[in-house]
Amino acid sequence: MTHSEPVVPASKKAIRSWMLFDWAAQPFFTVVITFVFGPYFVSRLAVDPVAGQAAWGYTITIAGVAIALMAPLLGAVADATGARKRWIAFFAVFKIIALFMLWFAAPGSTLWLPMACVIVAMIAAEFSIVFNDSMMPRLIAKEDVGRVSNLAWGLGYLGGLVVLFSVLLLLAGNPATGKTLIGIAPLFGLDAAQGEDARIAGPYAALWYLIFILPMFLFTPDSSKGVSLKLAIVKSAGELKNTLSELKQRAGLLRFLIARMVYQDGVNGLQVLGGTFAAGMFGWQTIEMGVYGILLLVIAIGGCAIAGRLDARIGSKNVILLSLLCLIIATIGIISTGPGYALFGLLQFSSEDSGGLFATDAEKVYVAFSFLIGIAFGPVQASSRSFMARSVSVSEAGRYFGVYALAGRATAFLAPMAVASITLYTDSARIGMAALIVFLVAGLAILLKAPYPASANNQAL
Repeated sequence: MTHSEPVVPASKKAIRSWMLFDWAAQPFFTVVITFVFGPYFVSRLAVDPVAGQAAWGYTITIAGVAIALMAPLLGAVADATGARKRWIAFFAVFKIIALFMLWFAAPGSTLWLPMACVIVAMIAAEFSIVFNDSMMPRLIAKEDVGRVSNLAWGLGYLGGLVVLFSVLLLLAGNPATGKTLIGIAPLFGLDAAQGEDARIAGPYAALWYLIFILPMFLFTPDSSKGVSLKLAIVKSAGELKNTLSELKQRAGLLRFLIARMVYQDGVNGLQVLGGTFAAGMFGWQTIEMGVYGILLLVIAIGGCAIAGRLDARIGSKNVILLSLLCLIIATIGIISTGPGYALFGLLQFSSEDSGGLFATDAEKVYVAFSFLIGIAFGPVQASSRSFMARSVSVSEAGRYFGVYALAGRATAFLAPMAVASITLYTDSARIGMAALIVFLVAGLAILLKAPYPASANNQAL
């Protein structure tokens, strides 16, 4: 496989429209998975936080297994057909419908409906990301992919920030006062006591996604090889088999993919369980969770901006390693903090509530440790994407980004399943969350010996 294939020059409008995909897609993860609906599911919809965290963890597990099984084949289909945008449109339909259905997850209702909707939405979202990511090598020169990838990721966090801010200011009322963060009645008469402040996150994320993926469809070039879907699937199954066999001769790339498979499990676990863990431990409601999310997103945007420049100077691999170190320290910090203490009790605090948001000292310490997550969360993923883009050619981007998605999801069920199972076994959400540290540390250790970039000529494992 040659890596000298030219990139077809894309206009600034085309690249910016491609970047808007992250702006469109990120609010789903921000307000549905992490900061609004997920914590609502755990702390207000489930019978208790332990059962809620376990059910949420298994929800993510099921979605992760489905994504792992199908993503590589879909990436190979994208290479065979040449078309990406029609697949993104196909999965957008399922994602949008599933998100609208979350509105019906009222308190007292069964958990099965929201669990099924989140599974469908996550699968559709991740499959769309496979096709969007595989467009990058066709649009952007290799020397620019790190900068553009981090900027796009930061743009996604900004989109999530805008949506989260608007939920807090306009839609989410305090259950005690019925008022939003700026002291007005929630728009559309939303009733926080009925969970409508959190349930609205699904339809809102769906509408946001529908609107802001349109520029990518209108202005970003795509291609088609005129191959029928049936023929493409048959051809792609063979190519996928060849790709997996080919990785044996591309040992450097294989090591990177194994490292990402492990550390991404920990990253995914922090994304889907970090907010719910805080909600269950401190009893945070939608407004507290929203402000917490806003703080993290503001820091994340800055982290991506800095990482974009660092990626060009020190390389994607070093950015990933630094980010993983931050995440390991942050995870130890948050699991060592609880009501009245931090660092496993080495620091003791008064449990007195001073009023307002994050009213106890322990909550403030928890937020401070979380800032490290905000700094590192975007760069570890954006620079992983640019690491991959620098390591494959244009013609093989689809199938290798499919394998890249597999590496991010093949064992993605392990982290949430480990957290959920340990939580149930020990009856402690804190001990369950500690499992994430193992994934982050192991992934970092494997990545240390991966060559950069992991080109076809780099065979050392």
